[in-house]
Amino acid sequence: MPAKQTDRRCAPIGVFDSGLGGLSVAQEIHRHLPKEDILYFADTRHVPYGHRTDDEIRTLTSAAVDWLYQQGCKLVVVACNTASAFSLTPLRHYYGPAYPIVGLVPAVKPAAIASRSRVIGVLATPGTLRGSLLHDVIAKEACPRQVKVLTLASAELVPLIEAGQQDDLPCHQLLKEILQPLYEAGGDHLVLGCTHYPFLKQPLQAVWQDQFILVDSGQAVARQVGQRLQAEQLNRQCDTPGHLHLVSSGPSGAVRQVVPRLVDLSAWQTVSFSELAQGVGQSVCLSVT
Repeated sequence: MPAKQTDRRCAPIGVFDSGLGGLSVAQEIHRHLPKEDILYFADTRHVPYGHRTDDEIRTLTSAAVDWLYQQGCKLVVVACNTASAFSLTPLRHYYGPAYPIVGLVPAVKPAAIASRSRVIGVLATPGTLRGSLLHDVIAKEACPRQVKVLTLASAELVPLIEAGQQDDLPCHQLLKEILQPLYEAGGDHLVLGCTHYPFLKQPLQAVWQDQFILVDSGQAVARQVGQRLQAEQLNRQCDTPGHLHLVSSGPSGAVRQVVPRLVDLSAWQTVSFSELAQGVGQSVCLSVT
């Protein structure tokens, strides 16, 4: 595990997701801030969050962010749309303005601005659709521009991606079924409203060719992280690429197999894997590297 740092500039950026989807955001952060270390926590024991109650989502997210805080992370990214929808406000209230917490907002605004057909889709999880954040963003960014938004949900996509099966036929068939209403409505932009879904870009291209322009929040989050670090003078001062340390709340063997199917690990100086033996907050970290 990364040791706690006395110089906060040397501390890692904490990234949390219910599973491995937030690696799409971690990847964008690394592209934007290649010198920064990233401590990534995947709550694979409880993934997916979409079917859980509001209180369960808030409890699990709070425990994960607290764990990253206790590891000395200088900033935490809640790289999960469902967790952001239910937990950002109480988390920021609890930690206060001195501790930066960055969350995700579905990229409805750029899609609504760019759409020529005035019809866009948002592909999300049932949990994200149940929260108020997405609906508030639609009301603020799409409705005033007279853009129709179709919300499309599936509880099956995240487990397929977690298993590394996003390129398999069942996933392709599911994407065709889910997005058929958007196609029939003449939609031209698809907002990927879950951090797992950027890993569906190639399958979406295979199924729908160039029918939809895909939009996600990864780059915007990376820029926001960079701005917060600069504002707090917390940028890491070094000339070497950052390290990535992945910690899972469930068995790390499966994680080690799936992660290389999702991201290019060669971009980091080193990559290591660990798992938490007894759950967040009371566990001993067992390195399996």
